[in-house]
Amino acid sequence: MSKSLSLFFAVASVALMLATAFSLSHNGWLALLFGLLTLAMIGTGFVVKSRLRK
Repeated sequence: MSKSLSLFFAVASVALMLATAFSLSHNGWLALLFGLLTLAMIGTGFVVKSRLRK
């Protein structure tokens, strides 16, 4: 995986983690949504990495 693509996944995942942390104090459902989006982004990064490795 190129450095720019891995940087994108890292920054996007951290941004979603921050959104999850901030939304915990406001709305639990929104925090759950951001948590699931965070897991999906991290999983997508692993899938892209394995497909590019082949």
